[in-house]
Amino acid sequence: MTQPAADPPPHSPQASQVVMTELVLPADTNNYGHIFGGRVLALADKCAAMAAMRHCRLPVVTASFDRVDFLRPVMAGMIVILSGVVNATFRTSLEVGVTVVAEDPVTGQRAQACRALVTLGAIDASGRSVPVPPLEPQTDEERQRAERARQRREIRLRQRS
Repeated sequence: MTQPAADPPPHSPQASQVVMTELVLPADTNNYGHIFGGRVLALADKCAAMAAMRHCRLPVVTASFDRVDFLRPVMAGMIVILSGVVNATFRTSLEVGVTVVAEDPVTGQRAQACRALVTLGAIDASGRSVPVPPLEPQTDEERQRAERARQRREIRLRQRS
């Protein structure tokens, strides 16, 4: 994988947004026919990684899931739509918000099923941390998401020490 230019320009959150869709199959579900939480996490992790890689144009690794809320069950046969967007960037890491929506393929009815906050770090070919391009929020909502992400990061760093 090639390395981006030094001091890359800032990117908007929209520039790296990811939307992915999956059909929930019986192998993805528990004995109640609900999707496994671990399957949702794996999909959210993949979605977050793609958004982060689009932003950085570098390989990334997952550092943490800061928060995961399972809001309603998703049944076998439903469609899940995952949306990932970069909330904020830090020196070598970034936070991606992932929203999971469940869709009934027969009625078209949709409902939010899960949301997660994922922190990923950018790495070089040797696996060492490297700086990420800055994020340039364009809207008030994007600026608020970035500020809340910075506050969550400060809390995480304080808890670590």
